[in-house]
Amino acid sequence: MLIRDALPSDEPSWRKLWAGYVAFYEADVPEDVTLKTWERLIRRQDGLFCRVAETGGDVCGFTLSVLHAGTWTAAPICYLEDLFVAPEQRGRGIGEALIRDLVGMAKSSGWSRLYWHTQAGNTAARSVYDRFTKADDFVRYRLFF
Repeated sequence: MLIRDALPSDEPSWRKLWAGYVAFYEADVPEDVTLKTWERLIRRQDGLFCRVAETGGDVCGFTLSVLHAGTWTAAPICYLEDLFVAPEQRGRGIGEALIRDLVGMAKSSGWSRLYWHTQAGNTAARSVYDRFTKADDFVRYRLFF
């Protein structure tokens, strides 16, 4: 398995995985947003970046993250916004490897923290996440405009 930065040539593979991710969360992301997201990921614009997992020459998973400033630390903070592994590739340690990749980047780049969230009922993902740290007690509030 190889974990690396996404390349422009990865777009078809990423789009297939992205569609699976969006379907998993029963969401609807307009095509123009998907286009803009890919563009920002590839250009590393607005702090966004994409890492992909590749096995046998095929992209089989990704992390989409945002590196941002914070008010409680001088060092950058990384928000792991999206993580997805192709269903047929699950159970092979790819999700854990993708998180370990970000942990390594955090340590080598001097980030102050790495954080993410998932749905409470996403037990498969949580079983992986709990290997790194336990969920905290924060409650999320969201407004949409």
